[in-house]
Amino acid sequence: MYRFLLTPRWWGINLFVVLAIPFCVLMGTWQLGRFEDRVQTHNAAEKQPAPGTRAAEPIDELLPVDTETSGRPATATGRYADQFLVPGRELDDKNGFYVLNMLRTDGGKALPVVRGWLPGEPGRTAVPTAPTGTVTVTGDLQASENAGTAGAHTAGGLPTGQVGMISAATLVNLVPYDVYDAWVTLQDTGVGGLRPVPAAAAQGTGLDLKAFQNLGYTGEWFVFAGFVLFMWFRLVRREAEAARDLELGLVPETGTVTDAGTSAKADASTDADTDAGTGTGTDAGAKADPADPGVRSGPDVRTGAV
Repeated sequence: MYRFLLTPRWWGINLFVVLAIPFCVLMGTWQLGRFEDRVQTHNAAEKQPAPGTRAAEPIDELLPVDTETSGRPATATGRYADQFLVPGRELDDKNGFYVLNMLRTDGGKALPVVRGWLPGEPGRTAVPTAPTGTVTVTGDLQASENAGTAGAHTAGGLPTGQVGMISAATLVNLVPYDVYDAWVTLQDTGVGGLRPVPAAAAQGTGLDLKAFQNLGYTGEWFVFAGFVLFMWFRLVRREAEAARDLELGLVPETGTVTDAGTSAKADASTDADTDAGTGTGTDAGAKADPADPGVRSGPDVRTGAV
C-alpha cells in the first residue's frame, strides 16, 4: 500500500521534509541561544558594582569596550581641542544637545568627552567654554555609537560644528588626528548649566524588545518544523487511502468505464439501424404491389388494419 513512497514524485517530497525539519530545528535552537545569551548578560550586568563605586582606570587599560568595561570609570590626561555639538538628545523627556570636546592626549590620540547636556537647540543656546591647559578627566566609558543608538542622527546635512553620532568613524573625518574608538561622559561637569549625561548600558545586555523577538522567532521555527511534519503525514495518509480504495474496487478504473461507454454507443447504433431497415422494407413492400387487393397502403400495413 505504501509502495508509492518509492516513486520519483515522493522521493522529492521526502527529501524536502528530511532537509526542512532539521533546518527549522537548527534555526529555532540558534534563536533560543541568542535569547539565553541576552538573559545571561543582563543578569551579569545587574550583579556588577555601580560605576561610581569602582576605581577609575586609564583609558588604554579598558579598551576595547565590551559588556564588562562599558560604564567603568576611565581617566585620561590631555588638552581640549575641537568642540562639537550633538543635536537631538533627550534628557528627562526634554530635548537638547550634548557638548562634545576632543581631548588630545599625550600620545596624540584624541578621546571624545561629553562634558554635559544643555536644553534647547544648538546655535541658539550659549555653551560654556571648555577648560584650557592640561586637564585630567574622569568619565564613564561608552562604546562608539552606531545607527541603532537612540537619538543618533544618520541623515547628514548638519551645520558645521555639529555631529550626528559619537563615533570614531565619523569624527576621524572631521579632525586631523586619530580618535579613540570610545568616548566618556563626565559625571562632574564642573561648570554651571551643563547637566551630566548618564552612562547607558552596553548594547545587547538588556532584556529589551529585540531580546523577546528572538524568543518569538524560536517559537516560529519550531512551529514550522511541526507544520512540515503534519503536512507530510496528511499527504501520506490521503495517498494510502486512495491506493486502498483502488485495490478494493471502490474507485472504477478508467479503462472499464471507457469500454462500457463504447459498447453502449455501439448497441444504440445497431438498434437504430435495425429499426431504420425494418421500416424501409415494409414501406417498400407495400408500395411495390398496389394492385393486390389483399394489401393496403403503407399506413394501414404499419398500423396492422385489415
